[in-house]
Amino acid sequence: MAHLQLADGVLNYQIDGPQEAPVLVLSNSLGTDLGMWDTQVAAWSKHFRVLRYDTRGHGGSLVTAGPYSIAQLGADVLALLDALDIAKAHFVGLSMGGLIGQWLGINAGSRLLSLTLCNTAAKIGSDEVWNTRIDTVLKGGRQAMVDLRDASIARWFTPAFAEAHAAQAQRITQMLAQTSPEGYAANCAAVRDADYREQLKAIQVPTLIVAGTADVVTTPEHGRFMQNAIEGAHYVEFHAAHLSNVEIGEPFTARVVDFLQAC
Repeated sequence: MAHLQLADGVLNYQIDGPQEAPVLVLSNSLGTDLGMWDTQVAAWSKHFRVLRYDTRGHGGSLVTAGPYSIAQLGADVLALLDALDIAKAHFVGLSMGGLIGQWLGINAGSRLLSLTLCNTAAKIGSDEVWNTRIDTVLKGGRQAMVDLRDASIARWFTPAFAEAHAAQAQRITQMLAQTSPEGYAANCAAVRDADYREQLKAIQVPTLIVAGTADVVTTPEHGRFMQNAIEGAHYVEFHAAHLSNVEIGEPFTARVVDFLQAC
């Protein structure tokens, strides 16, 4: 692990893969950390210099006063690229990470080689849902995060996967219980306020959309909307719930590599 010193704290990151390879940035979902990509890193680091990081408010990264914005989280990615002297990179983001990817594609496309948007949407959820969750977490603190962990199994994984791979599902959901309540609430606000439905057409880089047939958070319909809005975007759908990279594993990993190598 390494740390980038920002003006208001540190951003935790990790790099794997050959130094001369193209850079692939991985952005985590709300309530997880860079470990959510463990299933992919061994394979992807054979072809790319894999740069994954803990989004502000998560893992080993800074927790600053909220609310956050997706623009702020996107600026953290650009600061990381600048600090590591990376001119351009592939970007793969899931859920909230996908919102960050959309912001980068709209506002900093010149820094991207490609964009992979996984289990995400141009607008995720309603203000009411997010405001209720923010209020619950800020009032309930650490116990509220434990309660969210217990409820997240059904949203993040299909029942069949959660039963057959209980240890793996527990490892991922435990990341949520360990997330700072203040950082989580601040990121919920960022997701709440993000709406790129009218801006997606500005994305000009090669784009892959990944959706899950059993994802009730960001549905295949959300994925198709993004595909239709982004010129030339590719679309793939797996039988998975919200964390398709964890649930699908090797087929997910291989499909993304095929896309990246074709860019």
